[in-house]
Amino acid sequence: MKHEYETQQVKEDARGRWERVLFTLAPPLKAALDRKGKHVPCPVHGGRDGFRIFPDVAETGGGICNTCGSFANGFALLMWINGWDFGRAIREVAEQVGSRSRHAKSGTAKSEDDIRREQLNRTWRESVPLSHPSAEPARLYLARRGLSVKVPVTLRFHAALGYFEDNRLLADYPTLIAQVTGQGGDAVTIHRTYLTSDGHKAPVDAPKKLMRHPLARQMTGGAIRLVPAGNRLAVTEGIETALAVTEAIGIPTWATGNAHLLATFQPPAGIEQVLVFADKDRPSQQHPSGHGQEAARELVTRLWGMGIRAGAIAPALEIPDGKKGIDWLDVLVLQGKAGFPALGSVDQALHQAA
Repeated sequence: MKHEYETQQVKEDARGRWERVLFTLAPPLKAALDRKGKHVPCPVHGGRDGFRIFPDVAETGGGICNTCGSFANGFALLMWINGWDFGRAIREVAEQVGSRSRHAKSGTAKSEDDIRREQLNRTWRESVPLSHPSAEPARLYLARRGLSVKVPVTLRFHAALGYFEDNRLLADYPTLIAQVTGQGGDAVTIHRTYLTSDGHKAPVDAPKKLMRHPLARQMTGGAIRLVPAGNRLAVTEGIETALAVTEAIGIPTWATGNAHLLATFQPPAGIEQVLVFADKDRPSQQHPSGHGQEAARELVTRLWGMGIRAGAIAPALEIPDGKKGIDWLDVLVLQGKAGFPALGSVDQALHQAA
């Protein structure tokens, strides 16, 4: 059943919480949220300094672009940056702040967090290890991607997981799933890779998705902990990229899921060195040095400030025509292990920088 919400109730529930809501629902606003009241490039059309978030963004959620116009509140801002209609904006914000729908009965309705936990737990319970006979689509998918490394037990398979767009079920697909943990190691949500029965990505707009996490859990700083970590850890954006790094150089590698979560990654206690195997992305107005490269540099700078030796390495290969970027899985497929840096030279470079 599609939930309907009272607009005024959602506005009241969101007041004072807009910063977190915008950070979650519109990651391109991060730069502006980090510098409230100060000008930054517009997250939609770029430029140098034409956009700013209002200083009282926590209360109103508003912002203004010198070119695109003024957005008095968070709903208007989300409609502009995400291309949503008002109904979609209300629903998304309501789910973030825990507003009750019109269908909820006072004293009997489950909270949004309870619903999300049930969905996450049910999905995980229904999954099986990749060694299970029914998990052939996932094994085929990883093999088609060029991976031969032993698959970690942290990856699992769901035989028929629903794929939704705009709250509408399109189809059920076999799905590779992985648990995303917070920076403290607690389970937060599930990463899904929708597949076909013969091991290709599903023919949908977004074959890789994160399930909505309980509001009480924080995903920022977390990762997909594919293998146990030692005192040295490699991190990547994608799961397959992390598997490629482990296969090529043999060190524990975790995936973060995307560039935004890579930039905010927080290593656990005991990690002394972090190697960031960055995606190499084409420059854009919003990310003139490439999103993957910028996220990696942001993480490395923060880690050095924490006293952790860190370095970022992007593929030397040129980005092929027609592709938005290239990653270390591409390097493994095209050049094999020889395309990866020698760990000895990486260690030496980090010691010299220390």
